[in-house]
Amino acid sequence: MLVLGVESSCDETGVALYDSVHGLLSHALYSQIAMHNAYGGVVPELASRDHIRRILPLTRQVLSESGRTLADLDGIAYTQGPGLAGALLVGAGMARALAYALGIPAVGVHHLEGHMLSPLISDTPPEFPFVALLVSGGHTQLMLVSGVGRYTLLGETLDDAAGEAFDKTAQLLGLGYPGGPALSKLAATGDASRFKLPRPMLNSGDFDFSFSGLKTAVLTLVRKAGLSQAADIAAAFQAAAVAVLVSKSLAACAHSGANRLVVAGGVGANTHLRERLTREAAARGISVFYPRLEFCTDNGAMIAYAGAQRLAYAHNDLTFAVKPRWELATLDAV
Repeated sequence: MLVLGVESSCDETGVALYDSVHGLLSHALYSQIAMHNAYGGVVPELASRDHIRRILPLTRQVLSESGRTLADLDGIAYTQGPGLAGALLVGAGMARALAYALGIPAVGVHHLEGHMLSPLISDTPPEFPFVALLVSGGHTQLMLVSGVGRYTLLGETLDDAAGEAFDKTAQLLGLGYPGGPALSKLAATGDASRFKLPRPMLNSGDFDFSFSGLKTAVLTLVRKAGLSQAADIAAAFQAAAVAVLVSKSLAACAHSGANRLVVAGGVGANTHLRERLTREAAARGISVFYPRLEFCTDNGAMIAYAGAQRLAYAHNDLTFAVKPRWELATLDAV
C-alpha cells in the first residue's frame, strides 16, 4: 500500500510517501519558525496561510523524488487533530479533495499517535508492548502501548508540557523562539550544580508531571541572580526537567513490566535527555528507542506510517472534520 501523509497541525508543513512493503520512500518538511520568531510564538492565521502556500509544492516534491505519481497512490493520511483548527483544515481539505478526485480512501490520523509510532519507521523498530514517553511543546504523557490503537494512559502533565516549560524558560533567559534548542545549547556551557531547582512531583508515587512550579522557580532565580548567570540557570533547569522525565519513565516501565521504552516528540531530541535516559535504562535492562532526529518534530512521515496502519483496516469514510482537541486514549484499535 502506497500512502501519502500530510501534516499541518501547527507550524510545520510535512508531506511524505510511505510504502507498506518498501518503507519510507521520500519526505519533505517546511518549518515556519523564522516567520513566527518575529512574534515570539505561533500566530495561527499566519500558520494556516503558509500551509496553503507550501502543501502542494511539497506534495509534488515527494512524488518526484520517489519517482511515483498521483495515480500510484492507494490512500492518503492527514493529521485530523489535535492542533490549530485552521491549520488542520488546510491539510484535511487538501487530503480529502485529492482522495475524492483519485477515488481512493483517506484517513484522519491522531497527531500524537503519529509521534508515538514514529520510531517504528527506523531500521530497528521496537516490538509491542512498550511504554511511550510523549514529550513535546504541547504534550507530556506516559502511555502503555500494546498495539496500534491499544493505548493505556499511565500519566500526564497537570499543567505545562515539558516543551512548553523549555520554551518559556528560554524566554525568561532572553533566548529566541522556539527556545528549547537554544536553551539546551546554552545549558551545555553552564554548571548545573550551581543552582538548586525543584524536581516537581518526583516522589508523588504516580506517573503525572508538573512543570509550572519549575518555571516559576526559574523566574525567581532570574530576578535574583540576573541574566549574567543564564548558562548556569539553563543547565540547572534542564537537569531538573530531565531528572523528572527519566525517573517517571523508568518507574512506568517497572510498573507495567515493559522492558522497552519509546521516546517521541520534540523534546525527545534533547541530547541530555537521551544520554541520561539511555544510560539509566540500560542499567535496568530497558531498551530505549528514539525516532530519527528529523522525525522528532512534526513531520509527514509519521502521519504516512500511522495512516498506512489504519488504512489497511478502515472503510472509506467521506466525512470531513478536524479535531483540535482529541484524546489519544479514545482511538480504536486495529
